[in-house]
Amino acid sequence: MMNGQTDIVSLSLMLAGLALVPLLVVTTTSFLKLSMVMLVLRSAIGVQQVPPTLAIYGIALVLTGFIMAPTIQQIGQRMAQPAPPSANVQAPPGLDKAIDAFEPLRAFMIKHGNPDQRELFLASAKKLWPEDYARQARNNDLLVLVPAFVVSELQAGYEIGFLIYIPFVVIDLLVSNLLMALGMQQVSPQTITIPLKLLLFTLVGGWGKLLHALAASYA
Repeated sequence: MMNGQTDIVSLSLMLAGLALVPLLVVTTTSFLKLSMVMLVLRSAIGVQQVPPTLAIYGIALVLTGFIMAPTIQQIGQRMAQPAPPSANVQAPPGLDKAIDAFEPLRAFMIKHGNPDQRELFLASAKKLWPEDYARQARNNDLLVLVPAFVVSELQAGYEIGFLIYIPFVVIDLLVSNLLMALGMQQVSPQTITIPLKLLLFTLVGGWGKLLHALAASYA
């Protein structure tokens, strides 16, 4: 009877973990920043459906797998090892092993997150949480580390997006001023700027350089 209950608990934990996989991918990996930058790029060029959103998310997921490959390998190695001895005899089976396997992902977030954001969230936790929990809180706790990492990725994504927007805005302004100087106000600037931006972005190998630079930012 005890073994049956243990199997049910383990199965429930496994199903709950699988349900959380999409959330973990978005909040604890490079996926958020990569998808943001590519969506901003598409908006800056002015083509709203090329590439499609699904394709952008697919590219971001593939590049995330490339960037996170060492971390994923470390997690797999830890999962293959025997579970460490549990300090809490009441802990569900497999919980300690899952926590141990999560350590490479924690190290990734610590390495690429902003330390200032961790300190800010830690300070907020000490104000919001009950006194007993706040006293034990550390800046590498998951409840502090994950939101700090998300904010760091959002900030970095917007900074890169701003830099991407600048040359395309310059092209829009130049074409608009040129059309006004020629007395062609009735011509929509987008009729000229969108093909021009697509041509220039393609000629400089924009996609390759952008994806290589995004991957290198996690070196």
